[in-house]
Amino acid sequence: MLELVTVSLLNGVVYGLLLFMLSSGLTLIFSMMGVLNFAHASVFMLGAYLSYQCGRWIGFWPALVVAPLLCAVVGAVIERYGLRRVHASGHVAEILFTFGLAYVIEELVTMAWGRNAVANSVPAVIDFPLFRVFGTTFPAYKGLMMAISIAMFVFLYVALKKTRIGLVIQAALTHPQMLNALGHDVPGIFVLVFAIGSGLAGLGGVIGGFMLLTQPTLAQAIAVSVHELATNAARYGSLWAADGDVEIALSSTAGGQLSLR
Repeated sequence: MLELVTVSLLNGVVYGLLLFMLSSGLTLIFSMMGVLNFAHASVFMLGAYLSYQCGRWIGFWPALVVAPLLCAVVGAVIERYGLRRVHASGHVAEILFTFGLAYVIEELVTMAWGRNAVANSVPAVIDFPLFRVFGTTFPAYKGLMMAISIAMFVFLYVALKKTRIGLVIQAALTHPQMLNALGHDVPGIFVLVFAIGSGLAGLGGVIGGFMLLTQPTLAQAIAVSVHELATNAARYGSLWAADGDVEIALSSTAGGQLSLR
């Protein structure tokens, strides 16, 4: 009985931290810019595919860095040449734009990698038992995912709460005219925020890609859970207190619908 409870608790924590990885970037964008990015799950999927492809070319550890950076670049392009043009038309236009963009990314992924799932298996460098719990092994890749999730939380908390750039980012949402008067590039700040959010989605995709099934419908499978979680996190405390996102993610594990491998 104790073994079952302990293993179930560990799996629940892993699942909750995976939800945090999925939703942290979306919550950041929603909190900072007021944009509910329906393409966020597609960027997560893109990160999974890019890490799979980069992993075949340069190995897993470089792919862990390159894939999120590529997703951040994609996010910056989306904000600069897409969202900025429809922002003046209101939130409905932004939602429609990101909703359509999700389908565009899915079709591009299908054209590049096909409709079938790719063999995005756990890399050999992290495919070993990390420790044993009552005879049950806990895989190293889950431990890595937990470590990355905690690092993401610390990064967001410190960056937004303890640094000057975090103060500027917060002020860009509530007092953009004042920031412009002080010489800050508010549109550039929004590009940075969207790029960071997309990069976090890509980082989640690197790890979540081999925990979930990497296929073109991956974004659709996780979109509902991600958007519901991120909306609740932003509503009940926003990502200024990233602990709100973590708390909701961990409390959502009991009703989750994602299947981990």
